[in-house]
Amino acid sequence: MRKIIVIGGGAAGMMAAVAAAKQGASVTLLEKNEKTGKKIYITGKGRCNVTNACEQEDFFGHVISNGKFLYSAFYHMDNRMVMDFFEGAGCPLKEERGERVFPVSDHSSDIIAALSREMDKHKVKVLLRTGAEELCAETVKSINESASETGQTIEKRVTGVKLSNGKVLSADAVIVATGGKSYEATGSTGDGYRFAEKLGHTIKEIKPALVPFTVKEDWCMEMQGLSLKNVSITLKKEKKKIYEGFGEMLFTHFGVSGPLILSASSYYVKKYQNEPVTLSVDLKPALTREQLDKRLLRDFDENKNKQFKNCLDGLLPSKMIPVIIKLAGIVPEKKVNEITRQEREKLTELLKNLTMTVTGTRGFSEAIITQGGVHTKEINPSTMESRLVKNLYFAGEVLDLDAVTGGFNLQIAWSTGYLAGSSAAEEREEKQ
Repeated sequence: MRKIIVIGGGAAGMMAAVAAAKQGASVTLLEKNEKTGKKIYITGKGRCNVTNACEQEDFFGHVISNGKFLYSAFYHMDNRMVMDFFEGAGCPLKEERGERVFPVSDHSSDIIAALSREMDKHKVKVLLRTGAEELCAETVKSINESASETGQTIEKRVTGVKLSNGKVLSADAVIVATGGKSYEATGSTGDGYRFAEKLGHTIKEIKPALVPFTVKEDWCMEMQGLSLKNVSITLKKEKKKIYEGFGEMLFTHFGVSGPLILSASSYYVKKYQNEPVTLSVDLKPALTREQLDKRLLRDFDENKNKQFKNCLDGLLPSKMIPVIIKLAGIVPEKKVNEITRQEREKLTELLKNLTMTVTGTRGFSEAIITQGGVHTKEINPSTMESRLVKNLYFAGEVLDLDAVTGGFNLQIAWSTGYLAGSSAAEEREEKQ
């Protein structure tokens, strides 16, 4: 029976533990927190967006970093299999707008409970408040017919884990599922990068992703707390389009956030982190400029004796009206029937192209995920095993893998965790 240690009791770690134990391995999961699933607990605003029910071939279009690397992992544990897994573990699911999948209860704790039941069922030993200090490895000579004249090659092999208390646990395989650097309060403190780097792995630069934007313009802050639905945005660096999308956004005390902005941020940090770029918001994407102009004419005609500041209620949220009036440069007390064609055209342009300057992003404490991590070229995509160190596997956010919002990042965790666990549990002959 193979002895496997999983470091990290998050989504990828718990799934890896279950997958390995199901195949008969003796599994010990190490979690430095007082309970497992702390980050799962806060995902989806406490509801947990488990996965996305999109068609299989559409999944990879939502992955930002190294989508091709995920092919094998995804097809070993795709989104439908994940849904079946949780339903089978006693957690009924539902599908919402955007094909996002949540527990019927709207409680992320039910997802954690389902994973805990599966771990109990398959006799996974969970050690809470138990941190890993470093990985234990040895250098060995192995027989390799394709090697040099001696027929031997030198290789590194993991043998166990040294705990924070100094105790060493031996293992036939170790799975690192320690997460990234986002939401450090949940235990994601970058331990996995340290473990990997010490054993010779390359760490791609880590950056906060799915993270709110900071914005230069003060008028954004005047709309703090205002949420907009059904708007479209375009993010550009000079003339180069970085991202465009449709959905919800939120104005904050520092700039903008919300699902649409978070997805845009991951494309932004990939190439332009902390560089100024232009964010344009179309407040009325369902209308062309001509249609919007006709709508304004109609509204103005119905309110021709009102002051300009009192005729926009049917068009905009009340919190946005003073800002739009200021940006339009139209005197608030001006009678509607006195507004010129040029002024109306400027207002139309403003509603179709509300522009602000993104100056950067918030930090890891507000980032949903981490972009960057262990270089995927050093990992076998068919098994999640390191190409540099035998019997060492990686899963989840510690790897250089990330996607947009909507359940895709958790799907990456489930898929890579499942493949790492099932691969690590396979009995293999080691040539000495």
